[in-house]
Amino acid sequence: MYEETLPLPVTAVTCLEDRAQVERTAEVELAAGVHRLRLGPVTALAVDRSLHARLLGADGAETGRGRVLDVRLVRSWEPPAPLAPGPDDSALRRRVHDLERAYAAESRRQDRLEARLALLAQLAADLLREIGEGAGVGELEQARWSRELDRVDAERESYGEQLRASRQRATELMAAQGNAELALARAEQEPAELRAFVELSVECAEPGRFLARVGHLTACALWRPAYRAELVGGALRLETEAVVWQRTGEDWSDVALTLSTARSASAGEPPALAEDRLVLRERSAQEKKTVEVELREQVISDAGPLEPGLPGVDDGGEVRVLRAAEPVSVPSDGRAHRVPVSAFETAARSEFAAAPELSELVTEVVSFRNASGHALLAGPVDLVRGSGFTGRGTLEFTAAGAPVRLSFGSSDGLRVVREADERREGAGLGDRRTLLTRTVRLHLSRFSAPGEDAEQVVTVRERIPVSEVQAVEVRLRKDRCSPPPDELDADGVVRWEVPLPPGGRRTVTLVYEVSATAKVAGL
Repeated sequence: MYEETLPLPVTAVTCLEDRAQVERTAEVELAAGVHRLRLGPVTALAVDRSLHARLLGADGAETGRGRVLDVRLVRSWEPPAPLAPGPDDSALRRRVHDLERAYAAESRRQDRLEARLALLAQLAADLLREIGEGAGVGELEQARWSRELDRVDAERESYGEQLRASRQRATELMAAQGNAELALARAEQEPAELRAFVELSVECAEPGRFLARVGHLTACALWRPAYRAELVGGALRLETEAVVWQRTGEDWSDVALTLSTARSASAGEPPALAEDRLVLRERSAQEKKTVEVELREQVISDAGPLEPGLPGVDDGGEVRVLRAAEPVSVPSDGRAHRVPVSAFETAARSEFAAAPELSELVTEVVSFRNASGHALLAGPVDLVRGSGFTGRGTLEFTAAGAPVRLSFGSSDGLRVVREADERREGAGLGDRRTLLTRTVRLHLSRFSAPGEDAEQVVTVRERIPVSEVQAVEVRLRKDRCSPPPDELDADGVVRWEVPLPPGGRRTVTLVYEVSATAKVAGL
């Protein structure tokens, strides 16, 4: 049998992508010998197979004076603890609660009245004793004695009547409470509560004070990264936060919180194996004369796309661990709670960027380097400027020290309109090559407020195809581009730096040619 149930509070939590690793510590005083301890209560969502325990010294270090023989979780259904009715409880439950409080108040009033009557009885006895002693020695104070006796009798009669009324009121309240509880029992049935305790068997070589440390996994807890970016002049402050949800049935109070991207559920599953058969065959005469090509879209990015719906934690394929700087408290309410993780301030460079093929809006993009000392996981960003909250963006996965590009929304005064046409030549009976000429015109305009006189530089990016086969050539006609592009990178992205005065308009022309041999099909 267990002498008592010892509390086992949560002291540290490692929050994973879809669950949490919980550590608990209890201080126990043990004599030499074998002991069976009952610790808890703990959350009923604890995973049994993940339960483990250690017996440490009072300073938290390993000791050879004690060892754990067995540890297990024991669950049982128990009636719920009585609590005050909440806003969602029924009127009948509220009436039962009010009657209980009224009966308790009436009982306390009876106790006070009985104490007062006992005091008055003692006062009457003292007064009668004084009368007897005074009459014996010949000191007669009939007027005072009569006045005091009348006052005591009047008070005893008054308080006695109040006590009888209080007892009558208590009887009525008890009857009403019984009827209300009977109606509540017939109308509502309170479900039993599943509670869990840790049973720990330990053996101690000598008496002393020990720390019992218990760890286990639990469900109904997860976290996701979130950020807050504040742009002030040429500096940007980025705050990293963890949004934590938990509904494990117990609150986490002042715990050391660790945030990990480890996926414990999938770590033990081996990858599925499938056959990949390669077959060689001779090409037909028609296939030797023809080169099949097709245009495809290729996303230029460093990190893969996230899953639809609630995204997972994009960690770049490597387990990342973040720690909260201070102990935190997360109640078990299932709501989102933001926990500060880190913050840094660094120099930032802003530019107005336009990608007319994707959108006619001109967006302000802020470029800076990740100076947080850890990788920035993919997540939403609250954008803040000098005027306050301006919107919400998305931050992609960024390694420590890597450059970051963050969009701060579109500019209301800048617009771009895109026009494209193409001309095809060749592909006749006597032509050996097909020439496809594409012309793209980008019309930029700026709407300025009165008093603005500074130029605004807009970075315009347009793309051209990139060929992967020798039979197809792509050539940028810089002589026909107006103005000539400032840069053409290996991914086929053409860039211009276009200055726009207040109320100004500019047109950017891009011309490129796609040349293919007569063997090419599908262009």
